[in-house]
Amino acid sequence: MSLDAAVLRFAGVMVLLSVVLTAYVSPLFVWFTVFIGLNLMQSSFTGFCPAAMVFRAMGIRKGCAFE
Repeated sequence: MSLDAAVLRFAGVMVLLSVVLTAYVSPLFVWFTVFIGLNLMQSSFTGFCPAAMVFRAMGIRKGCAFE
């Protein structure tokens, strides 16, 4: 699995988790979803993604998006 796929998969899981937490635990978890969206937007502009840094440190090979 490439770094790109790992980051996209992680973001998808986090969005789904935040939706479930919002629906079943507290409506305030919607702010978790907002945070994820903002982080995705800033990484598309800056190329800085903390999740990509963690996955790269775990040894996942680079893809074309996070070089």
